[in-house]
Amino acid sequence: MDELVKRRSYSCNKCRSHVSLHDDIISKKFQGRKGKGFLFARVRNIVVGTKEERHLTTGLHTVADIYCGDCNEVLGWKYERAVEPSQKYKEGKFILELSKIVKDNW
Repeated sequence: MDELVKRRSYSCNKCRSHVSLHDDIISKKFQGRKGKGFLFARVRNIVVGTKEERHLTTGLHTVADIYCGDCNEVLGWKYERAVEPSQKYKEGKFILELSKIVKDNW
């Protein structure tokens, strides 16, 4: 954990549980439910909810909400499946909404 403490990271806005590293960001050009979101390759200390189909800006996707593993706050979602071939790169990746996370070690 000492290595994580020294690196720029993100934590749950509600309980401050560590959820991802800055190095895990793939893109900062995503839209969450209530504002901006970042696409992450990996997240930590989360629980993945039930899969469901949603019509998002880029088409139909199978997604699952992700929750903080400590306080159960909804932080964003995981892309499980993308219908459009151009969106397949999102599969297995995560959206964290900026309104739900805070920066650590900046």
